[in-house]
Amino acid sequence: MLSALFGSTLRAKILSTLLLHPEKKYNLQELAVNLNLSVNLTRRELENLTAMGIVKEEEIKEEKTKIEKIKAKNKNRTLKKPTKKSSLYNANENFLLFSEIKSLFVKAQILSSQKLLENLQKTGQAKFLALTGSFTNYPEAQTDILIVGKIKRSSFLDSINELEKDLGREINFTILSEREFDYRRQIMDIFLYNILEGKTIVILDNLGKKQSSPQNIENE
Repeated sequence: MLSALFGSTLRAKILSTLLLHPEKKYNLQELAVNLNLSVNLTRRELENLTAMGIVKEEEIKEEKTKIEKIKAKNKNRTLKKPTKKSSLYNANENFLLFSEIKSLFVKAQILSSQKLLENLQKTGQAKFLALTGSFTNYPEAQTDILIVGKIKRSSFLDSINELEKDLGREINFTILSEREFDYRRQIMDIFLYNILEGKTIVILDNLGKKQSSPQNIENE
């Protein structure tokens, strides 16, 4: 869906990463490796997005490595250029339509997760499904999806692979039985506490916990 809206899967992947984590700055190689994209294509898209104004480029200087200095010294050459230029990229939060476009990506994630829920309901007995971690820019959660219930693992992994392709990134997930969920909640397990009390979007809750509102997370 996002690739259709933004012209290509590649562009949608880059925008998703930058918009959902606007505080983080990426260099070209890091972004290409994280998204499993070619460096040249990533560079071209970053140039286009920077020209549009939705992405910022920050030029930095990197010192030459010790090996480069030693080679130059051994060849009796003077290092005329002790530094080389590189760039960092991040989302431009001052872009006029930043909030609207980010909101679109957040809602697209929710739609994708609802498709995951539909698949889970067909192949298992999910009682609870929550999005957190990379979905809500909340690393304290230590996972992206929490599921409680009986799940057919092979079918679930197929659904996760489909979701990863749709979102263009790796998804970390946690599956708990109802008994383990109840036990962890009773002992105030820090892992579960961070999820339930932090920035989380609850998609399904048949365990008696009040369902959260996606809008409350989206605007934080």
